Amino acid sequence: MNVTTRAKLSTLWIMVLFNMVFADILSLYIPGIHKELAAFAGDTPIAYLMLIGAIIHQIPIFMILLSQTLSHKMSRWLNILASLFTIAYVIGGGSLLPHYIFIAAIEVLLMLYIIFTAWKWSE
Repeated sequence: MNVTTRAKLSTLWIMVLFNMVFADILSLYIPGIHKELAAFAGDTPIAYLMLIGAIIHQIPIFMILLSQTLSHKMSRWLNILASLFTIAYVIGGGSLLPHYIFIAAIEVLLMLYIIFTAWKWSE
């Protein structure tokens, strides 16, 4: 079976998205996580942090579609840039909770594979 690069990239972004959402859902069940979030936020209202998270979660959502519809050149570079930005978010905005470290490692590996796939992609 021959999977197109577009389908592969789109599927990898679906996997990244599911892992991001799953990590967030599991974090809700950690006792005291809300206090930890408030301490992390400092003077920034929690609603603004949630907005930033919502915006950043749109990257994999849109990349699912854009990987399929953009021109080869544009899709290639956007996959690389979106992966680099999302890796920075996952690492920089992450937690040291064991489940998060595990899922973040999976996310980073998936995005490195996206970068590798997009980099090697020829028309």
